[in-house]
Amino acid sequence: MGGWEAVIFFNILAIVLAVASIAYLVYALVKPERF
Repeated sequence: MGGWEAVIFFNILAIVLAVASIAYLVYALVKPERF
């Protein structure tokens, strides 16, 4: 464990969370009647 695995894992986690939050915001804007 050189630490690179953790760095890559957290980078992927951050990217996934960012994409999910952006998709959620776009979905909330497109379908506001669900909220």
